Amino acid sequence: MSSFFINTFGCQANKSDSERIAGDYFARGYMEAKSWQECDELVINTCAVRQRAEDRARGFLYNVTEYFKQSPRQQPKIIFTGCMTHHGNQKLLEMMPEIDEILPVNEVGFNQAAIRKDKKHAWIPISTGCNSFCTYCIVPYSRGREKSRSYEEIIQEVQVLVDQGYEEITLLGQNVNSWGLEKVSIGFRKLMMRDEDFTRKDLPENQSGYLKPKGIPPFVKLLQDISKFKQIKLIRFMTSNPWDFHDELIVEIGQNKKIDRYVHLPAQSGSNQVLYRMNRGYTRESYLEVVRKLRQADPKIILGTDIIVGFPGETDAEFQETVTLAKEVGWTVGFVAMYSPRPGTASWKIYEDDIPHKIKKERWEILDQIINKDNLQIRPKVV
Repeated sequence: MSSFFINTFGCQANKSDSERIAGDYFARGYMEAKSWQECDELVINTCAVRQRAEDRARGFLYNVTEYFKQSPRQQPKIIFTGCMTHHGNQKLLEMMPEIDEILPVNEVGFNQAAIRKDKKHAWIPISTGCNSFCTYCIVPYSRGREKSRSYEEIIQEVQVLVDQGYEEITLLGQNVNSWGLEKVSIGFRKLMMRDEDFTRKDLPENQSGYLKPKGIPPFVKLLQDISKFKQIKLIRFMTSNPWDFHDELIVEIGQNKKIDRYVHLPAQSGSNQVLYRMNRGYTRESYLEVVRKLRQADPKIILGTDIIVGFPGETDAEFQETVTLAKEVGWTVGFVAMYSPRPGTASWKIYEDDIPHKIKKERWEILDQIINKDNLQIRPKVV
């Protein structure tokens, strides 16, 4: 019997994709190897959110090929997937000729049931891709336009999980709270491909790829219906965008205690100028308003965030605005990253990566200390 092994880099979406890739292998009669040294087919599921993530995947591939040069065992077939496929097949094969097959990440589907090793908690992707086009982000290019899974398909998967004894689920999407609201949005991509000299002023707002909800947003209705399953004890979701964190969602979180009290709400920066250059679609003030409403809905809610330091043009004063935002909000956890230009994105084309690495590292250390180490329990001013 042939065997496979999957090595996964990156976020929860990649982990969920790997579970579904495993399901496809089992459906075709494969068994899972104990390690990559023992498999017949090796799947490398990659992340491309930062250069460091790509370097890790390439380093792993190098270690694999070096190992099998000294091993009597034949090197496994190497299948490359994940967000690094945004480079395109030709460039990937030029960079890594050891690859035998490339599986585009948007072809990792739902034709087979996911193979989950955790028997209590399950990831459930409810959408793929993204229409927001934040200037630094590779996701719209690596995962394509946003597409919601059908309500029926999601509910059916929840039912199967309940029948298997699962009690906790996490709903996944690049912009999870826009589920059911995406629309065809190709104008931005045409602009990117047509004109190499465009500026920030030429970019459409990232909300332009989404419909405005009429009445209760679809994502809120989905949460309500999943909550009707008595066996489901805890519901999480990620990741949310502050500009469409609707009031109805805040009310639902406050009232529905099956929804986790931890809310991950990426801020990326505390500076309106930086947020504009990022094309994030909200301001510092509107972010704080969402925080205020969440804590008003339930004072027990705790918040986490994502922050990028050293974004092109970030001045000392703009960075200090992020520092003050961190102290004002009091995030419980923060995933702080140093800006890394992603080839093909808008920021890669229109901004110079002009912040020295030394300054990026200093800013990273300051925010990491404030958010993740000092663990400040300051009563936020927004309450």
